[in-house]
Amino acid sequence: MMRRIRKVKQFFEKVRIIDAGSEGNAVGRIDDKVIFVPFVVPGDLIDVSAFKNKKSFYEGKAVRIHEYSEKRTEPLCEHFGICGGCRWQNMKYNDQLFYKQKQVLDSIERIGKFEHPEILPILPSEKEFYYRNKLEFTFSNKKWLTDLSKGESPESRIMNGLGFHIPGMFDRIVDLENCYLQDEPSNSIRKEIKNFTLEHHPDYFDARKNTGFLRNLIIRNTTTGEVMVLLVFHYDDREKINGIMDHIYNLFPGITSLMFVINEKKNDTISDLPVHLYKGKDHLIEAMDGLKYRIGPVSFFQTNSLQVRKLYKITREFADLKGNEIVFDLYTGTGTIANYIAAHCHKVIGIESVPAAIEDAEKNSEINQITNTQFFSGDIVNVMDDDFILQNGKPDVIITDPPRAGMHEKVIQQILKMEPERIVYISCNPATQARDVALMIEKYKVEKIQPVDMFPHTMHVENVMLLRRR
Repeated sequence: MMRRIRKVKQFFEKVRIIDAGSEGNAVGRIDDKVIFVPFVVPGDLIDVSAFKNKKSFYEGKAVRIHEYSEKRTEPLCEHFGICGGCRWQNMKYNDQLFYKQKQVLDSIERIGKFEHPEILPILPSEKEFYYRNKLEFTFSNKKWLTDLSKGESPESRIMNGLGFHIPGMFDRIVDLENCYLQDEPSNSIRKEIKNFTLEHHPDYFDARKNTGFLRNLIIRNTTTGEVMVLLVFHYDDREKINGIMDHIYNLFPGITSLMFVINEKKNDTISDLPVHLYKGKDHLIEAMDGLKYRIGPVSFFQTNSLQVRKLYKITREFADLKGNEIVFDLYTGTGTIANYIAAHCHKVIGIESVPAAIEDAEKNSEINQITNTQFFSGDIVNVMDDDFILQNGKPDVIITDPPRAGMHEKVIQQILKMEPERIVYISCNPATQARDVALMIEKYKVEKIQPVDMFPHTMHVENVMLLRRR
């Protein structure tokens, strides 16, 4: 029998943290290699234990801090350092904004390598905390043991927990006490569901064995005060379901939409499953600049409602619409941008791969009595062909808001073939945005760049670019 050789961790003393990098990790340098370390701040001087040694970088963990950076602040959340959701919460907000703006510039200069104007100052979030309108929690019978719970005897430990996944672990969750991402009644509802289920003993889910009754909890809210609660169960036991749902609905009369899903699969995706309405209505209504948006249980809607107003205003401003343009809105989702700009142009054509999102987009136009939008479902590569252009007209302006992976190269080629006067590219990933824009730079010049902070205390940044045909 071969003995497994354990890799010896490398230890480095007094490493200065010099930058904030990808995935929320900070960056130091050891000789000719960088080292990525979580939960520290640029300016810190640390001792670090490296658990991964690659050709061009290390990954490690801070084991001692000799000097604390002036950029530091005390994190608000008691779960900071365990939960991976707000990795920059120990960095002052103004410094977070600096590194987000730098991320946009670095992506353009290192990946895009194209000429560009000076980047406009990043727009900060109106709220640093309680800014999200949607959170998804997981039930697990294997909560992560904190230093406090490790002191308990194994017999007395309650291993059921309700919270967020530990980074890199599909079967372990942080059992949340308070979360500062979503306004009340989010924390109160989650805690009450946990207390009720622990008292009445329904099984929490075991992701390794695919057993247990309680799987997920989704809470959504709006700036208009509406609240949606959706519980996901592993199998259909109406007695148990009714007990939990009635208890929550009676205790929180402000819930406007109470739903559940039965998910017997081995993954947590519910977009392909029936959603059962238990109480209230089957959607929320969000209001923005005189428009109403219908949000269903699986609808996509930007998760920072206050910042999305800024994002869409910038998009409309960059599009520079005069009233007679044909606009293509690619990756339109539920038609939020399409409906937002419809009054300012002749016609908007929205394309989206998810059929349910297109249904929401059409309903949103109907709710707002908008008659100059059309929505098409399908893969943009296949939908936006030459026949489609002949039938719907050549766009004067294209607005594109793709997922993090960016646009398919065939979509870019079709955009270049159509030669719209202006392209407004919205991205949640400056790296893939820079890559895509580099493919269009021979025909288009970048005129404006506007970063927007949608997610305080994370490394994520939204960025809007205006490209004008040369």
